[in-house]
Amino acid sequence: MKPTTRQGAEGYAAVLRNPAGALIAFDFDGTLAPIVDDPAAARAHPQAASALARLAPLVGTVAIITGRPAAVAVEYGSFERVEGLIVLGQYGLERWAGGVLTTAPPPPGVAAVREKLPRVLAAAGAPAEVFVEDKGHALAVHTRRCAEPQVALERLRSVLIALAERHGLIVEPGRLVLELRPPGMDKGVALRALCAERGSKSVMFAGDDLGDLAAYDAMDEMAIPAVKVCSGSAEVTELAARSDLVVDGPSGVIALVTSLCDALEGKLEGNRRPPGRPEDHQE
Repeated sequence: MKPTTRQGAEGYAAVLRNPAGALIAFDFDGTLAPIVDDPAAARAHPQAASALARLAPLVGTVAIITGRPAAVAVEYGSFERVEGLIVLGQYGLERWAGGVLTTAPPPPGVAAVREKLPRVLAAAGAPAEVFVEDKGHALAVHTRRCAEPQVALERLRSVLIALAERHGLIVEPGRLVLELRPPGMDKGVALRALCAERGSKSVMFAGDDLGDLAAYDAMDEMAIPAVKVCSGSAEVTELAARSDLVVDGPSGVIALVTSLCDALEGKLEGNRRPPGRPEDHQE
């Protein structure tokens, strides 16, 4: 469970060397939670909350950066009792920490698209299985339930891009989803800002989808050691090609966190052990 690239190995070593200066961040869907047909049915891996609770006191910062509303990620992950956890929702437009949620009002373009989207989908001949997930600050159009989900996605792409542009929004592609949301915020912006706020000396980020590439870009640009982790799947290969470590979905992410905790706790235990007497080292 260690990085396979030189850059990743250096980043991992930096985390172990100075855990108090490390920021460990995760996407939610596909990374901490398995992908499901109904986004409302998504729940984090059964061991995710306990794994993050174990990790949090060992490093400087543990965070979740997600396109979901922050409060939804907290609820679906049962993360309420993970002390010190920071959840940046809506790509950083919302923040949950210590049970307190702060959020900015959505731009007017979101309300306009919300009102027009059903008619636009109908006019474009969207299959009945296409559904819209309202995230408050964004609207996600899913085709996962369709008989030919990728075909349906491509049929709607240009129509949704045109609708978004008319109202000052952008379209973010994902795993069989197109999300219409405000520009200027992405996981890279959120990750970079959090690293600056926390004074992080190293960073590890785990993601699974195209929206996580912005976080990878930010890690390439920041002048601190970094580890890019891909929660692997057959649906998205771009992240795997750019990652320092590929793990087997959310269960692999939890195994990685467990391995990291073992290493950090082992280091702490070694530091606590009193030095032996000189005669202890004599034959």
